[in-house]
This record gives sequence, C-alpha cells and structure tokens, in this order.
Amino acid sequence: MSDALVGVSVMPLDNRRDALVDVATTAERLGYDGYFLPETWAHDVTLLMAEAALKTRRIVLGTGILGVWGRSAGTLAMGASTLAAISGGRFVLGLGASTAQLTEGLHDVPFVAPIARMRRTVIQVRALVRGERIPLAAASAARPLKLNLAPAAELPIFLAALTDESVRLTGELADGWLPFMYPRRCLAQGKALLREGAARAGGGERRVAVYPSVPTVVADDPKEARAGVAWFVSFYLTTMGPLYRRSLARQGFEREVEAVIAANTPRFAAAVPPEAETLLEELTVFGTPGEARARLAEWHAAGADMPMVFIRPNLSPAEIERTLSAFVPMLKSRGGAP
Repeated sequence: MSDALVGVSVMPLDNRRDALVDVATTAERLGYDGYFLPETWAHDVTLLMAEAALKTRRIVLGTGILGVWGRSAGTLAMGASTLAAISGGRFVLGLGASTAQLTEGLHDVPFVAPIARMRRTVIQVRALVRGERIPLAAASAARPLKLNLAPAAELPIFLAALTDESVRLTGELADGWLPFMYPRRCLAQGKALLREGAARAGGGERRVAVYPSVPTVVADDPKEARAGVAWFVSFYLTTMGPLYRRSLARQGFEREVEAVIAANTPRFAAAVPPEAETLLEELTVFGTPGEARARLAEWHAAGADMPMVFIRPNLSPAEIERTLSAFVPMLKSRGGAP
C-alpha cells in the first residue's frame, strides 16, 4: 500500500475553530497525508489554513472547497500564494461552484453559468500565482496587474465537480479532482472524463489526482456506524438542495434517492431504508475499525489517490481520535505514521 494516501476532512456544520485546527495536528501526528477543509457560511477557511500551517510541518493542507463566487480571482490568488509560503509549499487551492443557495443567499451574487465562472477563475488564478498579469475578462479595458509576490508556479489547483462537463473542465485545467457524494463505482467513469478534458487541452497523458471526500463513521457497534452514515447521506439528500439528488439520479440511483426522500418525509429522520442500502456502500465508509479500513481500501482500488475521511461535526476530541486512529494501520503499513 505504498501509494495508498489517506486524508481527512470535516463536515462544515462544525464551526469550532480550535477543534478544526486540532484535527489537522491530530491527523499529522497519526500519519495522515492531507487535511482539506470546506468553507460554507462560518469561518474564513483561508485563515484556518494559515493557523493549521503554523502548527504542522508535513501534512498537505487544502481548501476543499472555496466557492468561486465569494472572492475575486485576485483575492484567491493572493490568499493561495500567501498560504503556499506560510506552509512551505504544502498548500492546495481547492475551488468549486458551490451551490445557488450559498452563492446567492450569503454572497448576494447571481448563480449564473457556474462552469464558465470556474473556467475563468482557474485561468486567472493560475496566471497570477505564476507571476503573470491577470487575463482580464470583465474589465478588459483596464491595465492588467500581477501580484507583487514571488511566483508560486507549482501551487496545485483542484476542482470540485459532479457533472460530466465540470469533470472534463477539471481534467482540462486543474491538477486534481475533489468529488463528493460521488459513487465509488463511478470513479472510473469520472477518470475517463478527466482524460477527455486533458485531451481537449492537448495534454491527454497529464495525470490528475483524485481526492474524494467520503463520509465516515467508525464504531464498535456496526449498527451505530451504519446509523451515522445514514444520517450523512439523508442529510445531504434532503436538506442541501437538489444538487446531490440530481447528480446521483444521473448516475443511475434515482430510485434509491427517492426512497431516502420518502423515508425522511414529512420530517427528517436520518433514515436510509434497506432499498437504498447501496447508497451507503457507494458513498460512505462505515463499520467497526476493521470493516471501515476494508471499505476505505475499496476506494483506493476504485481509483482514488487520496480518499479523505470526512468526519461528522462536533465530535469530541476523544471521538475524533478514535475515528482517525481506526485507519492508522493503513498508514503504518506504508510508513506514514511513527
């Protein structure tokens, strides 16, 4: 398992700043390879990444993700360049289209043509971190500027993507793909789309890293672990708008999605009925420590370079330690933990 990297992420409902930074230090101590943190409507994640960078030495730190609507390309490039410097080159800039509700309801920006917005943002940020002048798109009559910073040409840019065209865009422009609620058995299809995008850019042999975030619950009681990931799946399918429902329906899981919605109507019951069990197997990792390790290994076998253990919000330090410790044998097997 020398290439079996493992990362960590935390569900964004957790807004405890100290706890979120402590996950990064705990993950590094245990031998994990990456810590990615999504930004929604709480902390500025770039500031949390800066704090984590100062408290760690080895682990890769990434935004997983920043929406492309809440900051200009210039602001994203300044933040990413600064974090690359603070972390000693360990920072990955993860970007995504986010959702219409978050974009419009928090940032007061119309959610229009998200793929075009991602393309423009990546091209502009890439130019700026390389030390080039920004290729202006909106204010094209202005004099284009560049950052007054040393270039960070090797700074990786990853994209979150679910639709076929956005995955192709990732293959065309980005260094990595950050899928979420993307079925494990569909990763091969996603990687084919990445190759199509790379070929579109004339780089068909270019390698794009795949870092899926995988909702994870570990418990000594398998039923408790299943209930935990059922909460994850039912929450995202019933309370986070139509994005994930539509994505899974396109991938052939429409009946299972409908079963989950029915099981949580009229009130949220954190339920995934037996007829939708395949969603738990395809989207999550759960079970006793041994069962969870086996399920995580299936993500590596399916083509993930670094699946990220995506943990529940508001866990106690002891619960975080127990969950992350469950995967330490995988890390030790290839020398990743002391």
